[in-house]
Amino acid sequence: MIGIFHVFMWYFLLVLYKGQIKGAFGIYEPVTYKTGCTLWGIFFIIAGVFIIGVTKYPTRSGIICTLIINIFCIITTITAVTLTIIELSHFNSPSYRNYGQAKLGREVSHILLFFYPLEFSVALTYSICSCSNLFRRQSDLTSVAEEAENTF
Repeated sequence: MIGIFHVFMWYFLLVLYKGQIKGAFGIYEPVTYKTGCTLWGIFFIIAGVFIIGVTKYPTRSGIICTLIINIFCIITTITAVTLTIIELSHFNSPSYRNYGQAKLGREVSHILLFFYPLEFSVALTYSICSCSNLFRRQSDLTSVAEEAENTF
């Protein structure tokens, strides 16, 4: 869900920054926009799909893939927070015509900065759970799945 929110925010920033008018001081293109930082929410969508798949069909290779993707999501989140803080700390004055768009884009960055710790905690929680599941035996994983199926 958070990944989808980030992809929509990227689309909003795309529309916002593409509509800028070249002024005397140029256009406002922050670091997070140039790197597509909010588009990185796709990684969280992929991680969520893998988590759902591993929950339904727990295999050792699936758990390892989920763990790797969640670690990648943690690294992505740390990078996104760093880039957003750099963007928010450096604000060169854009031209008067683009000031409103730059200000709105910075507010979107503030909102995204609020959601990055949530993404980090979700990815870290699932990584810890994946690590704990790796220490279980394969027979234990299948027996848990069989027990769940037998109760229904």
